[in-house]
Amino acid sequence: MATIGPNSQFNAETAAKQLRDAMKGLGTNEDAIIKVLVTHDSRQRQEIATKFKTLYGKDLIAELKSELGGNFENAVLAMMTPLYLFLAKELRHAMKGAGTDESVLIEILASRSNADIKEIKAAYEKEYKRNLEKDLQSETSGHFRRLLVSLCNASRDENPNVDGEKAKKDAQEIFNAGEKQWGTDEAVFNMVLCTRSNPQLKATFEAYRTITGKGIIDSIKRETSGALQEGYLAIVNFIWDSNYYFAERLYKSMKGLGTDDSSLIRLIVTRCEVDLKHVSKSFLKQYGKSLQDFIKGDCSGDYRKLLLGVLGNN
Repeated sequence: MATIGPNSQFNAETAAKQLRDAMKGLGTNEDAIIKVLVTHDSRQRQEIATKFKTLYGKDLIAELKSELGGNFENAVLAMMTPLYLFLAKELRHAMKGAGTDESVLIEILASRSNADIKEIKAAYEKEYKRNLEKDLQSETSGHFRRLLVSLCNASRDENPNVDGEKAKKDAQEIFNAGEKQWGTDEAVFNMVLCTRSNPQLKATFEAYRTITGKGIIDSIKRETSGALQEGYLAIVNFIWDSNYYFAERLYKSMKGLGTDDSSLIRLIVTRCEVDLKHVSKSFLKQYGKSLQDFIKGDCSGDYRKLLLGVLGNN
């Protein structure tokens, strides 16, 4: 369940004026900006940005950038960016410069539908005049590269019906490709994990336990390592329980010293209109502490207020 939905009393002109008033003159009324953002969904926020330019002849994003700073600015801009463009930017940022953030590539590509991935690819090409698949190929290597290219191809079967015999056959083939032999045939893992439908994969994982007496997660941990292991586990965990998967990602963004603010913002902003309420419940169940309390402990100021506003707005 979402924490932000459409505002039933939506008026783009009124909201644009509220943002203008929050930024004009000396100082900025950050609370007013937060209120507008957390009481409108993404589509409405885009309409507000368009209306702002019509009314004032200024670009709302540029105005926000000139008035805000730090993680609060980053979170506000994330909320003001269309979803697929935002995810395209996150992918580009994960591959740009020295080193590649494999975890971000995995999270985005392993948890989206075919239609979502096609939209992200189109937004990436439009924004950067680059091909996402080619960039993934140039920034990664080996079996991990093959995994990302398969996911980027957006060809997962989306038939909701489950074929029990195929599930048993795939489970046996995964076992034969991994635990049963010396070495691992990653191509078999790749083929099954990247092409079968989500319901079909759930049935396959259940069949795997029945046939082998072992869980697929334990087998992946024994048979693979590094980014490839992380990629396979992300697919399995997302398919088993997407709320658990995103709760774990949120926990990892805040645990220990320091906070991965980029991941925290991305997860909160991209799930708030989908399932963030369920993810929050899963977070509490897994870690014995609410997501709100974690954010209160890790974040501060207007940045904290905005994230809590996104979580608490119903």
